[in-house]
Amino acid sequence: MTHRPLSSRLRDALGSLSARLLVAFLLPTLLFLALAGASVYALARASLEDELGSSLSALAAATASQVSGERMLTIEPGDDVSGTRTWRNLVRLLDGVRTASGVRRVYAVDAQGRVRTDVGGNLPVGAEVPELARDRLELTRVFAGKRAASQVLFTGSDGLLYKTGYAPVVQDGQVVGAIGVEGSAAFFGPLRRLWRTFVMASVVALVALAFIAMLTARGLARPLRRLMDSALRIGRGDLTTPVPPEPTREIGVLARELEVMRGALESRDRQLKLMLAGVAHEVRNPLGGIALFSGLLQEDLRAGAHADAGSHVDRIQREVAYLQRIVEDFLAFAREQPLARAPMEAPDLVSSACELLAMEASGKGVTLEVDAAPAHLEADGSLLTAALVNLVKNAVQAAPSGSHVKVRGQRRDGGYAIDVQDSGPGVPEAERERIFEPFFTTREQGTGLGLPLARKIVRAHGGELALRSSPGDTVFTLTLPCAPDSGEARARP
Repeated sequence: MTHRPLSSRLRDALGSLSARLLVAFLLPTLLFLALAGASVYALARASLEDELGSSLSALAAATASQVSGERMLTIEPGDDVSGTRTWRNLVRLLDGVRTASGVRRVYAVDAQGRVRTDVGGNLPVGAEVPELARDRLELTRVFAGKRAASQVLFTGSDGLLYKTGYAPVVQDGQVVGAIGVEGSAAFFGPLRRLWRTFVMASVVALVALAFIAMLTARGLARPLRRLMDSALRIGRGDLTTPVPPEPTREIGVLARELEVMRGALESRDRQLKLMLAGVAHEVRNPLGGIALFSGLLQEDLRAGAHADAGSHVDRIQREVAYLQRIVEDFLAFAREQPLARAPMEAPDLVSSACELLAMEASGKGVTLEVDAAPAHLEADGSLLTAALVNLVKNAVQAAPSGSHVKVRGQRRDGGYAIDVQDSGPGVPEAERERIFEPFFTTREQGTGLGLPLARKIVRAHGGELALRSSPGDTVFTLTLPCAPDSGEARARP
């Protein structure tokens, strides 16, 4: 057992219909969900951060409005240890704000960033707040008289995310300090849970889509695989196994067309085999005659019997002529000749075919009766004349001496019908089904290709060739579609 390389198996797997449908279903959905989820998450986070920063800075501004800048600046290092009245009053104010709002920390700093009171952070008076170094840009705006919030979230000692809002402390129109309020970004907990829920829902959706894609791929792959197997069988030369029909409309059309192609190939293959067998059979007899009479000719020439040599040469020439006719008939039947359609009159077609056989009919004592009604045809005149000549010739050969062969043309059932009628013995019922088969003939000298070739030419013109026969009355009917009359053509819009 041979093992195919992994790369080859991967290419086959990725090139299969199932894999392609799976990718077509999942890849766009995955990209859409990832982009949509990331965009919504980023937008929600930015909105919530902005809202938190705005709330904290507003709370800081409200607190700063209650703080006296003059008293705040009187707090000196060590006041928190001794517990001066001014320090306690500011602590009470900031602690009330912290308790009421639920924030983590509220502190007051002077213009140099040193702590005057820190509730929740427990920094001593006079110490520098490390977080202020991170928010220099925001503090620049605050000391310019505007409130601001830190641009980034930071992680506290408890592992949670926090944000700081700032507002200036103004005394006599000058900024003498700032209030900082640190609040927890508690919304990130629900936001993360929402994100996890979204991811889980996306995974479930992708699994469902993958299942649907697999079902769809299988539903399409099975009939396509059957069509592929049928095409491979036809390619290997199996023209007898029919292509199974398919219920899906589009694939059903492919199956029907493939079956039509298979049937045409089978018919052509059977016809070719029949023709080859017929050619081999027909060629064998004249070749045997040529071999026989050439041998006799050689013996007569050696013996000096030149009088008999001429008859042998004549017989050889007749056999060669017969071989040449077999080859020409075979090529005419096997060759797909394109039609050179041109306008022509039906009576001209009938009369020209009968004129070609007038001498042969006269030599046999058969009278040709021609009666063709006028009609316009769009046809290949040379091919149709050859087909009609074959029908008339067969009728002349079958008709008894002194009888008539009637060739009549008339409009019938929307087309133009040409009847070739003779009073010969007729075609036996057992042979009527086979008379249009290639190489089937009831005469000793005949290729059996005349009638099949005539029907092939007629059908190429969109017509039909049919037979009605009984003893003393045999009729071949050649039916052709009529071209529109010139008057009708002018009347059309």
